[in-house]
Amino acid sequence: MKRFVILGVIVGLSVLVTACKKTAPQPEPKAQAEAFQWQVDQFADVKILRYQVKDFETLTPLQKELVYYLSQATLCGRDITFAQNYKHNLVIRKTLDAIVEGYKGDRNDPQWQTFMIYVKRVWYANGIHHDYSSDKFEPGFTADYFAALVKGSEGVKFPLAEGQTVDGLLAFLKPILFDPSVDAKKVSQDSTKDLVKSSAVNFYEGVTQAEAETFYAGMAKKDDPTPVSYGLNSRLIKKDGKIVEQVASINGLYGPAIAKIVFWLEKAAGVAENEVQKRVIEQLIAYYKSGDLKDFDAYNILWVADTQSRIDFVNGFIEVYNDPLGRKAMWESNVNFKDLEATKRADTISANAQWFEDNSPIDPKFKKKEVKGVSAKVITAAMLGGDCYPATPIGINLPNANWIRTQHGSKSVTLENITYASSQSSLLSGFGPEFCASPEELERSRTYGAYAGNIHTDLHEVLGHGSGRLLPGVTNEALKNYHSPVEEARADLFALYYIMDPKMIELGLLPSVESAKAQYDGSIRNGLLTQMVRIQPGKTIEQAHMRCRAMVSHWVYEKGLPENVIVKEVRDGKTYFVIKDYQKLRALYGKLLAEVQRITSEGDYEAAKALIETYGVKLDQDLHKEVLDRYAKLKLAPYTGFMNALYVPVVENGKIIDVKVEYPSDYVQQMLWYGKEYSYL
Repeated sequence: MKRFVILGVIVGLSVLVTACKKTAPQPEPKAQAEAFQWQVDQFADVKILRYQVKDFETLTPLQKELVYYLSQATLCGRDITFAQNYKHNLVIRKTLDAIVEGYKGDRNDPQWQTFMIYVKRVWYANGIHHDYSSDKFEPGFTADYFAALVKGSEGVKFPLAEGQTVDGLLAFLKPILFDPSVDAKKVSQDSTKDLVKSSAVNFYEGVTQAEAETFYAGMAKKDDPTPVSYGLNSRLIKKDGKIVEQVASINGLYGPAIAKIVFWLEKAAGVAENEVQKRVIEQLIAYYKSGDLKDFDAYNILWVADTQSRIDFVNGFIEVYNDPLGRKAMWESNVNFKDLEATKRADTISANAQWFEDNSPIDPKFKKKEVKGVSAKVITAAMLGGDCYPATPIGINLPNANWIRTQHGSKSVTLENITYASSQSSLLSGFGPEFCASPEELERSRTYGAYAGNIHTDLHEVLGHGSGRLLPGVTNEALKNYHSPVEEARADLFALYYIMDPKMIELGLLPSVESAKAQYDGSIRNGLLTQMVRIQPGKTIEQAHMRCRAMVSHWVYEKGLPENVIVKEVRDGKTYFVIKDYQKLRALYGKLLAEVQRITSEGDYEAAKALIETYGVKLDQDLHKEVLDRYAKLKLAPYTGFMNALYVPVVENGKIIDVKVEYPSDYVQQMLWYGKEYSYL
């Protein structure tokens, strides 16, 4: 729910090249890009980058040991994410891994290359459905060839069920992989259908949407001031005619993997930086042992209060994007440490949180009278896992429970080494010259784009998600399948409205209004034009962040038409959108923010549906084709994933005295290694 994702060229293709650093002098961009091998692979619509763990060497030996233990806990949850995305994903992945490792046939055969693209896509998406469109992947090779690969693999173990033969495994997998009608959509957003029955995601089994909604409605307590997030860490199934929950815990759902996570968390607690952090880790362990969501709330309250530790982490069932009902969470993890210099800007934003809330253009009755516990920092990501790997957010704001945010506050982070890796890999891209409307727009993006993008992310995460309040009795689930795109739009609009405010220059967060213009340029260009490169011809927009950006951009474009706020220009068969009045555009962002906050605060499902369906789903098919044709000539990939660093303990007399960081460059080998070393389900 509360994350800012990276899609393709940094920040949804809106930031084009170099970061505008206003602190220490930076090396020339080209020299930076060539000093480190950022991109290590590209296939289908994905490029794989490496990120650097900047300043890891400045950590103390105990801090490094803590990062190592938390990173191990992160990797141990990989199977959970595959299992959640689709009930047969683990069998499929283990079969694919075995083929890649053991096939003895011709690996120069073009069919093998097609097969390997499919395998890499499955690894990237943590399953057989596209990470953003939710459509099932088309293999691109035949069932007969797949059978030959399985039977031509030696010295490996296939995931055979008890009593099952290899032929039985092939018969089982054939319709799943090769019949496009079988479990075709991971997450259905079509509100005319039963959202549960039409979604392949593995949160429900044998129940209908109506049954699931009734089940959880019966659990909710009226006017509960501290409601738990019912269903967050479970599957809902019908067993012997009765609907029951399978709850994730060390002795329950996903138990073997959670046991390994707990093993490493217990080691981490032993080297915690302070007593507060130790209690945070111990409470997370207690939650994994009990599966009780009250324990999860207690953990979140402690976690929010820990603002002094340099090392931090996210670990658990967190975000609900993949549940069509917006209730059940994917497992994810992120280990990080504070970027001390860059965090100064986040400190400035969080210190002024009350000013931003007080001056927001929303209805006063939806404002927080007192903004509590808003903490923010810029971080260096040290390990990514679960639903954060290989694709990762670039900003996170947690916890998600509104009552905890209101009473105890929230934490916001911006993953600067991730955005930096993306900008560096894009330095030589032809994307900017192709889609910017003018040399002036291109130069503005080159000068200010990446830095303004980071400020936008800070505002989105630090303040946007934490702003406003729900009216009594309204919950996050009120907007159902439209909750996630509406919530992302709320945070995005908050950031867009304020990035053009003179307060940003007054606080020293932006050097000039030109930097704010660069962000407006990129947001409109992305929402109206370039994010379409991620969508196949004839398809609609499915992913929550993409729906958000399309809705916001199309709404302000339409409402600004009478005054030519944004003008569509076609030159030599190429379409551009040019902002003619930035201040009027800001006013439109403010007007839409007020409406989106009202929808959120009141839980107005019908208004949310109308807004998203009208402006955030459908595409102009002619324009879509034009954009795809222009983009294809650039030979770029619209989605980005990352390879993790490797942490190598230095051991003397049975004790870790140091940890070294290495940067593997073989995506295939990292995936195979993870499949061997961190597979527990």
